[in-house]
Amino acid sequence: MSRVGNRILTIPTGVTVSVDGNKVTVKGPKGELSTEVNAHITVDVNDTGVKLTRDNDLYKKDHGTANANINNMIIGVTSGFEKKLESVGVGYRFQVKGKELVVTAGYSHPVNKQIPEGISVESPSNTELFVRGIDKKLVGDFAAEIRDIRRPEPYKGKGIRYADEHIRRKEGK
Repeated sequence: MSRVGNRILTIPTGVTVSVDGNKVTVKGPKGELSTEVNAHITVDVNDTGVKLTRDNDLYKKDHGTANANINNMIIGVTSGFEKKLESVGVGYRFQVKGKELVVTAGYSHPVNKQIPEGISVESPSNTELFVRGIDKKLVGDFAAEIRDIRRPEPYKGKGIRYADEHIRRKEGK
């Protein structure tokens, strides 16, 4: 049985956690994040850390989820999150133009994506792309949208993939 909800989250120096009703706000050197927790979850903040308790066992799943979300917010405002994408294929490339990402992925036209607020995108080379931000969900969602432009295919391995992703290759005819 998972005990994620019962762990006590340590607050690093330079980070403040405040609770207003069922809204939890975390401020740190990289920015500020806030989330709503279930009304049956109690958030206690003291000098050493954050402890979450639940009213009864009906809210076990919400207890663990709230604990993980607050932990992700603490990590986000201190160090941030990053996803690295690679494009594999002849002519497949990334190009950052201001607040817009231009992806050339084998279509007859380049695909333009608006970079959302709170996300920074960097392309050190034509085939590499770094998506960075303090909100884990925002970073993961935007990286998934970019990957969905041209998913990696199993026969030649062409497409846009995460840097740590392994593509299972299939044998041709």
